[in-house]
Amino acid sequence: MGNICRSPAAEGIAKKFLENRGLDGTIEIDSAGTLDYHTGELPDPRMIMHASKRGYKLDSRARQFNPKNDFEYFDYIVTMDDDNYSEITSLDRNNNYKDKVFKMVIFGTRLKVDEVPDPYFSGSDGFEYVLDILEDSVEGLLNKVEDDIRR
Repeated sequence: MGNICRSPAAEGIAKKFLENRGLDGTIEIDSAGTLDYHTGELPDPRMIMHASKRGYKLDSRARQFNPKNDFEYFDYIVTMDDDNYSEITSLDRNNNYKDKVFKMVIFGTRLKVDEVPDPYFSGSDGFEYVLDILEDSVEGLLNKVEDDIRR
């Protein structure tokens, strides 16, 4: 929503996974929120702390999703929960980009969850759980991207 917890964590995880695969710099990764609450801010310090314990660097600045540019520019628009999915798809008034919008959790292979919960009002366990979900889902997402590139 505000682009300070889940999305920047997913971005940091994806960048690290790409680096581990020897593909850093080959795929552009960015995150955005559906709201402008935190525009220009760094990720939540709690998420930075938990992510850094796993070797992820979260240093992006929050921004709001820009339908005029982002739908056209990015090949995959990945949302964290049902509310974000609904918000993003409602911005695609003519359904021109519906095949680009996905829920993050559909790419997970180990954890079966309906959405990535917002850890903002939870304790340490909530942030760790979100990172578990994102690690699983980002791995699957990157596998899909690589498969799509090979086609």
